[in-house]
Amino acid sequence: MAEVSLTNVKKQYDNGFVAVHDFNLEIKNEEFIVLVGPSGCGKSTTLRMIAGLEDITDGEIAIDGTVVNDMEPKDRDIAMVFQNYALYPHMSVYENIAFGLRLRKVPNKEIHQKVLEAAEILGITELLGRKPKQLSGGQRQRVAIGRAIVRIPKVFLMDEPLSNLDAKLRNQMRAEIILLRQKIRTTFVYVTHDQTEAMTLGDRIVIMKDGYVMQVGTPQELFNHPANLFVAGFIGTPQMNFFDAVLKKSGEGYKAAVGDYEVNVPKYICDELDKLEQVPENVQLGVRPENLIIDPLGEKGIRASIKVTEMMGSELHIHAEYWDGKPIILKVQIADLTDEEQNRLISKESVAFTFRERTINLFRNDDGRNLAVPGAVPVPKTEKFVPEEKSKKNKKDNKKK
Repeated sequence: MAEVSLTNVKKQYDNGFVAVHDFNLEIKNEEFIVLVGPSGCGKSTTLRMIAGLEDITDGEIAIDGTVVNDMEPKDRDIAMVFQNYALYPHMSVYENIAFGLRLRKVPNKEIHQKVLEAAEILGITELLGRKPKQLSGGQRQRVAIGRAIVRIPKVFLMDEPLSNLDAKLRNQMRAEIILLRQKIRTTFVYVTHDQTEAMTLGDRIVIMKDGYVMQVGTPQELFNHPANLFVAGFIGTPQMNFFDAVLKKSGEGYKAAVGDYEVNVPKYICDELDKLEQVPENVQLGVRPENLIIDPLGEKGIRASIKVTEMMGSELHIHAEYWDGKPIILKVQIADLTDEEQNRLISKESVAFTFRERTINLFRNDDGRNLAVPGAVPVPKTEKFVPEEKSKKNKKDNKKK
């Protein structure tokens, strides 16, 4: 088992594109770390640099205290599960799982024992004689995982292993990965674009955008105290609502005014505001849909017009608009509503809402940072990448003009 350390890691391609900027992370022994973010954010590139499948441009990667920058993948004592399973079609399940051990010239008796143990853990013992084409997607993924765990690696890397499965099977496989982690007790680094996977699997989650780390924290930390507007909007389904607000000093604390409605700012945020040289006046107030308190009669709080309602079993999702057509999503438990209130909401009559004040977050307008999260990372401004050669040519053309 091993710790993994990434220090100032950067990946820049020959055309000048920077895929990963100054990545820093200390992964503890037996920790389950999830890298998550939208497509192109650099998460898979980071995983491949740990594996040795991508060279790093700058910085240092260490596994179990040994710097592995120039070490071949086969010498890093890692195992990797890919998105597309990467099974050998002409080999049986048994031979696919045993393949890596045979390359390392492990004795046949030990190979047999390890394959049977892995198959038992993953519930695929009865499949050992089959070929990959005879298996379902979930079964193939189990075989790919089995091929990795027989080696008992120091670090287990998984690159979007569930993305090719349907929703029901993904839920099942998530539970199996949690059980697998409990059985084999090794260090996991897991890449996904699915926030549900990240929130349910990870001890800590690394959220990335445009090659930058936006926040590292536990699922609870990211959900309750997102470091910036990007994290706040990325984590949570439906996503957090944002309101233009004005901060005002009120006695020893602060109030945030959303139009004519004033919200008391929680004390922990007030304490952080008091540390600032200058408290911004105009901010974004963020609150999750389940933390908006609704008045189905449309009388108390901020009035909104209902556009769409979604019945989600035990919950009702209300898509509405308030002042000047600004969109908002409210989430309410069906059990908390009377039949009359349900009918009123479903028939798209107006609604009013207030805020569960202790759950609000305040963000800067200029760079998106959460005012109550010390050291919060600003949201990077996305710029269209122009290759260096083309960029130089454009500069020359501009000078001629």
